[in-house]
Amino acid sequence: MIVDDEVIIRNGLCTVIDWKELGLELIPPAASAEEALERIPTEEPNILLTDIRMTGMDGIELAKEVKAMLPDTEVIILTGFDDFSYAQQALRGGVTDYLLKTSRPEEIIKAAMKAKQNIVEKRELLKQERRQRNELNKQTLMKLLSGGMPGAGAAEFERIRDWLRKEEGGRTEEAEAARVVIVSASGWGDKRFEGLLIGAVDNMMNELLTCITLPDRERLVVVLREEAEAGGEAAVTRAMRHVERILKCETFAAVGRSTDRYEQLPESYAEAERIYSFKGLIGSSGRFTCEDLKGRAGGRTLCSEQEEAELSALLMSNDATGLRHWTNQTVRAQVEDSAATPTTLQAYLHSVVLAGYRWLERTRTGEAAAGQGQALFVPEPPVYDWGGRPEDEVFKSLSGVMAAYHQSMDRTRFSYIRKAIDYIREHLDQPLSLQQVAGFVHSNPNHFSEVFKRETGMTYLEFVTQERMRKAAEMLHGTPIKVADIANRVGYMDIKYFTQQFKKHTGKTPSEYRQSPREPE
Repeated sequence: MIVDDEVIIRNGLCTVIDWKELGLELIPPAASAEEALERIPTEEPNILLTDIRMTGMDGIELAKEVKAMLPDTEVIILTGFDDFSYAQQALRGGVTDYLLKTSRPEEIIKAAMKAKQNIVEKRELLKQERRQRNELNKQTLMKLLSGGMPGAGAAEFERIRDWLRKEEGGRTEEAEAARVVIVSASGWGDKRFEGLLIGAVDNMMNELLTCITLPDRERLVVVLREEAEAGGEAAVTRAMRHVERILKCETFAAVGRSTDRYEQLPESYAEAERIYSFKGLIGSSGRFTCEDLKGRAGGRTLCSEQEEAELSALLMSNDATGLRHWTNQTVRAQVEDSAATPTTLQAYLHSVVLAGYRWLERTRTGEAAAGQGQALFVPEPPVYDWGGRPEDEVFKSLSGVMAAYHQSMDRTRFSYIRKAIDYIREHLDQPLSLQQVAGFVHSNPNHFSEVFKRETGMTYLEFVTQERMRKAAEMLHGTPIKVADIANRVGYMDIKYFTQQFKKHTGKTPSEYRQSPREPE
């Protein structure tokens, strides 16, 4: 705004300089300080270019009045008198610059651009301060929601409440209904774009809903203001559908309960977090509430003996394709179980991987007994992501077990004898002919029989019988399984014949052996 009571000067300043080209919008000029003061509260000029000596209020007094109303306004004084005392007085009043009316246009332009730069810098500083303040408040809110501030009291919640109200446009205490929603998005393929995708979702959520968004790794924690007319969960559904349509992606939203007070938001967050933990079990996209978790009392936590036997056979056969198929089928069956929970599924998959480790450990124990032991590294089971493909992680672990076993076999002399021994131990519940085992290790039966006796110190039949009796003895001392069932598990359908063989081998009947104290190893 230009203020001058001399019409020639006033019009000249408006027309001689191309203010628009300088990136400045020229408000209609004022013919007096009084007119300027009347218009300034409404028009709010960023830069005031004013004469110092005018009829009525002078420029210095005008500058003081304007600074009181709009402290960030930049004021440039123009005067026809080179009076140093006026200049000092003006600068003390917060004036940006002091120019003579005889100044060339470029000098006036320079002063105006300096004022513009001051405004831009102040605005940027305010933006930075607000961003830093918001970031700190968001970090504090995230800690309050997740229980990361156990000692937080009313003061912390009061500060966050004031900030939330301010961000929501100055809400009053009368309406604090809110809920927490945890949102993730997928569908852009390359994982490198996940950050860009969730950033785009973040921007759209702030446009579509009255909310505060808190980026949390590759997802968003949304504190959603509950507008009475918006319909809560329905508002989330509408927003998510819009996001999916515009961004060409899929979204997953875990919707926590609605709360009446901001202090109750941690409860809503805890519920949303629990719902989110079921991602992949209840679906990979959609809007979900605690109602969608009803009936999920928990699925299986342990793999069965049959599954363990199937796994052992696959690991021993070094059949990667068969192992992949078995893993996919086994894991998917549990993921799709309508009763499964993250805890029970994690336990089940852990048991599958541990079954592989136990098999590897048994073969390692056998190698040590034969004087061929190799130190094998057994990795820790992973933590599974239900939103992805947990079967891939299970297969990766089991593939490592299979590779470790067969690599150790390749380092031993007559490794096919070692594999034959492991095969025998894994199939003691089945008929085990010499021809069958020799065929498994791709060896001529006669040659296999000769080498087997040389390496183990006993005939094939003696070794199989010894292993059957060893396993039976372990079960008699270590389990309450019935003798008849034990006989079946070590390959004997006739319990009488089993009893005879067991007594011949140990000097005691199975029942006597079970009652006897365990011999020290």
